[in-house]
Parts: sequence; C-alpha cells; structure tokens
Amino acid sequence: QMQLVESGGGLVPAGGSLRLSCAASGRTFTNYVMDWFRQAPGKEREFVAAVTRNGGSTYYAYSVKGRFTISRDNAKNTVDLQMNSLKPEDTAVYYCAAAPFVTRTWNAIDYWGKGTLVTVSS
Repeated sequence: QMQLVESGGGLVPAGGSLRLSCAASGRTFTNYVMDWFRQAPGKEREFVAAVTRNGGSTYYAYSVKGRFTISRDNAKNTVDLQMNSLKPEDTAVYYCAAAPFVTRTWNAIDYWGKGTLVTVSS
C-alpha cells in the first residue's frame, strides 16, 4: 500500500495563492505518475494535474492551465501543487493520487490521499 498525506489547504480570497503538498510513503515513489484531483460539493471528482515519474512532463486541466503548477521531488517523495490566481470555482477538496500511467480518469488511480479542503472566497 502507498500512503498519501496532503497538506496546505485553507481559506484564501479570490486572486490569492496556495501551495498544496503531498507526502508519499509505503511504495516506490518513482514507480508512479502523481496526480491531483479535486471534488467540489455536489460534483464529480475531476482531474487537475499530473506529473510523470521523472518530473519531465506535466499535464493540466484546461480550467487550471496557466494558473496551477504541479511538481515533484523524488528525493523527498513529495508532490506539490502551486495554485495562483485562485477563483471561487476552485473551491473543492483536493486529492493527491498515484497512478501507474498518465491518466485523467479517477477510476484508473491506484492510491488516494484523504484530501485537503481549499476554499476560495469571492
């Protein structure tokens, strides 16, 4: 099993920034593509961003491209999500996830964290 623990969520005004972090343990970190997903109240869980095993390639949902940046540190077994220019519609629980390949589909994920709440006030 892989354990994923997110941190860094909170309340931020529109236009502000937050940095989420996810610490992984239990499995070989570099065997996995790392993703961030989010789920807003009453909505389905949706893909936000992904980073490949060596950090060489990144992928983003259209709604966050240009505002969010995903990165990983394979020496520390962590993956971060820097979120800038936040909007009220970014309000959601954000989940760290590990997958065997690049995917934007939640049902292809092997491991999930418990999530961290991000609230953007208008």
